[in-house]
Amino acid sequence: MVVGIAGGGLPAAAEAGSRLPPMMRMEAVAALGAEVGALTSVLLGLSEAEAQRETRCPPWDVAALAAHTVRALHQVEVALDGPEPERAEVSAAGYYSPDVRFLPEVDEARVRGVLEAASRRADAGEAGRECERAWRGLGPRLAAELVRRVVRTRHGDAMLLRDYLVTRVVELALHGLDLADALERKPWTTPEGLAVVERLLFGDADQDALARIGVSGLEAVRAVTGRAGPGGPDGDALRSAGGAVPGTGVRPGGDGAAGWHVIVGRAP
Repeated sequence: MVVGIAGGGLPAAAEAGSRLPPMMRMEAVAALGAEVGALTSVLLGLSEAEAQRETRCPPWDVAALAAHTVRALHQVEVALDGPEPERAEVSAAGYYSPDVRFLPEVDEARVRGVLEAASRRADAGEAGRECERAWRGLGPRLAAELVRRVVRTRHGDAMLLRDYLVTRVVELALHGLDLADALERKPWTTPEGLAVVERLLFGDADQDALARIGVSGLEAVRAVTGRAGPGGPDGDALRSAGGAVPGTGVRPGGDGAAGWHVIVGRAP
């Protein structure tokens, strides 16, 4: 099923590519709002030294990764402002299918753009203020949208707004882990955000097999997305049970950061 009302208007191919059970629109909005709130409180308090820390998404430091993550919200505003497609054609999982958006030259341009934007920041807290401002306008707007609203992403994907919001929750939650690790802080992933990410990663998995592995929650998300620390759970075992990051045959560790787009999230 797609995110939202059962049979939410996606073609059969897109429906088959979804990994998500039905989700009400406001559940996705609430999860995004929770992740925004948690992220904003951290970014507003960054020191300049913290902003310059390295991350697992080189060449981005904390300031650049924060700027990239906040852009995920801006892209929702852009999509809402654009013309509405007649119908949704891409699911939340289908959004991550490798195509021209992940070509090296496209990726390199995206990386440079974020670096340039971060270098122009007024201070370390700028990304936090921008995140706060973006949600102040976006939150009420999302609550007022029609249930079956369709948007077109910057990559040309016609998606149910609810599906697109799921990808925004994934961006904020996974990059929240990246930022927390870089800052050496306890992850601030919210229960609402974690639930959405788990549905996307493990919605089609063999639940009995996952139970036998004995890994769940944030620990499982870290493992299957390549974020587990030394001695952490085996992501391959989780993937063998059917848990997987969105995408087609892409796995961490093969092509480095530029080739692992679900981890580095360079497709806002």
